[in-house]
Amino acid sequence: MFSSSPPGNVLTHLGHSFFTQSFLGSREHGGFLYVTPSFQSLQDLMLPNPPYLFGVLLQKWETPWAKMFPIRLMLRLGAEYRFYPCPLFSVRFRKPLFGETGHTIMTLLVDLRNYQYTLSMVKGLVVDMEVKKTCIKIPSNRYNELMKAMNKSNEHVLAMGACFNEQADSHLVCIQNDDGNYQTQAISIHHQPRKVTGACFFVFSGSLKAASGYLAKTSIVEDGVMVQITAETMDVLRQALRDMKDFSITCGWADQEDSQEHVHIQWIDDDHNFFNKGVISPIDGKSMEFITSVKIFHGSEFKANGKVIRWTEVFFLQSDDQDQPNGLSDPADHSRLTENVARAFCVALGPHLKLLKEDGMAKLGLRVTLESDQVGYLAGSNGQPLLSHYLSDLDSTLIPVIHRGACQLSEGPVVMELVFYILEILS
Repeated sequence: MFSSSPPGNVLTHLGHSFFTQSFLGSREHGGFLYVTPSFQSLQDLMLPNPPYLFGVLLQKWETPWAKMFPIRLMLRLGAEYRFYPCPLFSVRFRKPLFGETGHTIMTLLVDLRNYQYTLSMVKGLVVDMEVKKTCIKIPSNRYNELMKAMNKSNEHVLAMGACFNEQADSHLVCIQNDDGNYQTQAISIHHQPRKVTGACFFVFSGSLKAASGYLAKTSIVEDGVMVQITAETMDVLRQALRDMKDFSITCGWADQEDSQEHVHIQWIDDDHNFFNKGVISPIDGKSMEFITSVKIFHGSEFKANGKVIRWTEVFFLQSDDQDQPNGLSDPADHSRLTENVARAFCVALGPHLKLLKEDGMAKLGLRVTLESDQVGYLAGSNGQPLLSHYLSDLDSTLIPVIHRGACQLSEGPVVMELVFYILEILS
């Protein structure tokens, strides 16, 4: 039988979950911060298939940072335990790394009291700091995100959070001392010289007076970069961002070229780091990296014999001669087609859920191809196609749905892969 999916929370990199009661023997344990591994060693660890996250135990005093500015907390954990960028293990009953908020620039940029607003983030945006040069790098495919963030900002101040910079060999870290004051340190990759240092945020302030003698002023503030510019430069900077043009700012005294520094805003190649890193198809082991996918939170599912099969994700595969998947004239047609295909797949395999699960085929893939000269599907699990006695039921249920979808094609092929999981029904 079909049923609606139970509500739940989606966990992502630098996401969190908090406790409302005592956990692991202490009321001071506040929750978990979830991180994707990057430079940490995973040797000898038993790991699931990608994607997966590590949960690091937090103290209650740290939960505001996990909620409002998690990259600061991640790197602070790394500095404390000397793992870059952070440890992948938890320490119970440890001393909190942050206490009362006190005097930090973040009180001006995020709402650490009522959680009503936070720093805007643009995926893939990073800050590179080198000697006398700072580069803010923005992926070209994140233009719309940047515009939304900029349009929400104060006209005199442009501030944004940056992502963890995987191309840097070190990163700024903000440390809160026992007296509550904040200071800047850096954490780096072990046994690697520091050439490029990442930062967690940047602030452009249009408060500099032209009569000050400075062209602009740049400084490190906690784990970020502050650039003070004139109101006129701020207007030109914002226009350059709207026009998607690179922009450079010279900082320092106008008459002292030798001591001047430069801040560059650069548009870089499209960012693909957030697309299914390490993910492979359950059908044939094909890499799904860089392939756009959509998570399904209330998709089709079917219950039978104490098991439930649930549709969780759809990948839109690209064809050999096209840059973008297309084919259906209306996005709503895509939605209807994928939903109909998913439902048919669940119905067809409903009687076989117990046997599939017992045979270790809990994750299933269905790849549907709709082209002018080819209409069909592939189904599999663990890199192998499903056995013939499953396919006979799939043929009778799926093929009519797929052929109806082919009739909706306007131009070009549609190739998509749906992912399903067989789970136990909890009583």
